[in-house]
Amino acid sequence: MLSIFSLNEFIALLVFSAAMSFSPGPNTMLTTAIATNEGIRETIPFALAVPVGWLVIMLSCGLGIGAVITEIPSLRLSIKLLGCAYLIWLSYKLCRTKQLQQLNSAKLNINFLQGVLLQFLNIKVWLLAITITGTWIIYADGKPSSNPNERLALACAVVMFFAFTSNMTYALAGALFRTWLGTGNRLEIFNYFLALVLSATAIWTLSI
Repeated sequence: MLSIFSLNEFIALLVFSAAMSFSPGPNTMLTTAIATNEGIRETIPFALAVPVGWLVIMLSCGLGIGAVITEIPSLRLSIKLLGCAYLIWLSYKLCRTKQLQQLNSAKLNINFLQGVLLQFLNIKVWLLAITITGTWIIYADGKPSSNPNERLALACAVVMFFAFTSNMTYALAGALFRTWLGTGNRLEIFNYFLALVLSATAIWTLSI
């Protein structure tokens, strides 16, 4: 491992990946919402989809696609707008969920494939992948790296690990509140709060 990255590089990669993964964002808010409303078991497909989506985006950036996105303002804006619109739509569905395990059109119902595709609309993930590619893959301690493929493989493993653990952490937190929120109108209030945070996150992505 240290033959691929220097110790300082690897620690910096771990800190950066953890900070980006565990900070509140579209994925963590959705994971919390799914776990709270539908249970921890229903969260697993989405929690697995997130790291897979991140892997594909990391590999895409390693091949140079990320640079294309950053250099074409209209393409970057399109990703932001589509992602923002989708998250606001999910917020609307969340607001309509007023009971635990409600099996109707208000159910979030995000399957594995939808979870993977959602990552392509998350500009935060693109920026993470582009930053890692430019800082840890192409360069080594400020100089062109001699082992970019090995660096990319290890960086992908690190990113996928934090993508999964962060979402499962938020899912467990949501599941712990599940029983308590099932009393009275607590769930409805909590869902409105999550929807508000999710909408605010969606709008925040436009400023990135």
